[in-house]
Amino acid sequence: MESEIKQTQLANGLQIIGEYNPNNQSAAIGFFVKTGGRDEVEKEYGLSHFLEHMMFKGTAKRSALDITYSMGNIGAQSNAYTSEECTVFYAAIVSQYFSQMQEILCDMLRPSLDQHEFDTEKKVILEEISLYMDRPQSFFFERATKDFFLDHPAGQSVLGTLESVSAIQRDDMLDYFNRRYVPNNMVLVCAGNFSWDKMVEDAEKYCGSWKAQPVSRKLLPYQPPKIKKEYYRKDLNQAHLLYMTGSSNVISEDRFAFDVLSMILGDYVGSKMYWKLVDTGLVESATCDTDEKDDVGCFYAYAIMEPEKIQQVSEIVYEIISKPLDFSDDELERAKIKLASRVVLSGEVPMARMNAIGSGYLARKKVEPLSAIEKRIRSVTRDDIASAIGKYGFGTWSEFRMLPEK
Repeated sequence: MESEIKQTQLANGLQIIGEYNPNNQSAAIGFFVKTGGRDEVEKEYGLSHFLEHMMFKGTAKRSALDITYSMGNIGAQSNAYTSEECTVFYAAIVSQYFSQMQEILCDMLRPSLDQHEFDTEKKVILEEISLYMDRPQSFFFERATKDFFLDHPAGQSVLGTLESVSAIQRDDMLDYFNRRYVPNNMVLVCAGNFSWDKMVEDAEKYCGSWKAQPVSRKLLPYQPPKIKKEYYRKDLNQAHLLYMTGSSNVISEDRFAFDVLSMILGDYVGSKMYWKLVDTGLVESATCDTDEKDDVGCFYAYAIMEPEKIQQVSEIVYEIISKPLDFSDDELERAKIKLASRVVLSGEVPMARMNAIGSGYLARKKVEPLSAIEKRIRSVTRDDIASAIGKYGFGTWSEFRMLPEK
């Protein structure tokens, strides 16, 4: 029996979605806020991520330590993340403690932004940026994404820079919070075994007084470039290769075709790149994937190898990605089965299902049952993929390499 999906909206615009499954013994709950790195002006770069951290640093009711103890006492698994597109706060909890977890999470979404905690956490963020940029893969994707998206906000760094975060003041954060953390720019999502009526009642109790106000996001046109760029780093033992091209945005139905294509070309096992690169020992790893955003998207192929092999690997990768329709009917069917199976298996876990519902609703303003998503994946045809790659600038490949410093 399909899980039951319900939706409602508070008077202040907070959208509430629940997918009830009585077979679960746990539930997941999360707030999805439609704000991220792309919504920041230059002086705010890194502010969304900084603010995410501050949500755990105290409210009018709880100190930072109180928040930690409150969640620990009920065995909650809680965390948050910030992307270019959104900021998400979530928790998984045994069903009997669901209401307590909801109250804690609602309280956290109205932080006190204490000046002392702000100053302390800024040091943590600056250290995180330094550590992040010390990781070769993180450094590489950060730089390549920025160069690929040119001046489009989709290429803005989620973490910001040491300079931009250092300059952020507590009043800047409060202003940003007041502008974007409004109920009509949020979705509250629950999945698993919980009481829908109680959850809605508590949402009204804890969130009903939040004030709505106009909020928007700039959606901009984008034409993928065709560039080649190399980056060099000291003490680098492996070379990194990345090809990027245009793909569908998160709204387009073409996203299913691109997801299937990425499985055919570069799934971590059983794909063209796997058999030609990983299985033969030429690379440590090789994958293809898509990154879909509100108004743009990209399709990429990525590999890690010994530096002396990068030219050989790049030729093989380009041969694969430049002939995207060079696959058999069996390869197409296998890719659809793998992708559909992963979606279904993931969807049976409350945390994963909650995340899929929330991110999907932020993007498309609708909830898609798991069965409908599976059906859509299985219906992808060769003609669908051919049609998709004829759009979005797909095939205009940019190539990025990262090598040991000469």
